[in-house]
Amino acid sequence: MIDLGEINLFGVNLERINLEGADLDGAILAGANLVGTKFEKANLKGANFKGADLFMANLRGANLFMANIEGANLEEAILEGANLEGADLEGANLKGANLTGTNLTRAFNLSINQLSKVRTLHNVKLDEEFLIQLKEEFSFIFKSLEQQFLEYQSNLLEANADNNI
Repeated sequence: MIDLGEINLFGVNLERINLEGADLDGAILAGANLVGTKFEKANLKGANFKGADLFMANLRGANLFMANIEGANLEEAILEGANLEGADLEGANLKGANLTGTNLTRAFNLSINQLSKVRTLHNVKLDEEFLIQLKEEFSFIFKSLEQQFLEYQSNLLEANADNNI
């Protein structure tokens, strides 16, 4: 395992680097280019990702407990099964992110607007106030990606059948 705990990587370019299982406890990655970086099952507890670009990053199963993710770009990121409990997500871009099974309990500065833009919240752990409102307004994002795909295919077939009549 790579141990980079508390390392200062402010603004560095780690695009598409494999840091699977790495220990980056308390690391400073603010402003870093982390596009496509693989952090699968990494320990990122208390890490600072403020303003970092994590576009299409793989954070599957990563521990981001109490991490600072303020203003970070997590567009299209894979956060499946990640722990973001107590993380600061103020202004973070979650558009198209996969949050299947992600723990978002007690996350700070998280908004309905941010969560409404994710790809899926299937099996997500979320504070009840968000859960109720999101399920009322955006129930489709609680479906698995497979369910969403099958419904899309079904709707497409129906539309094609209707056009061929």
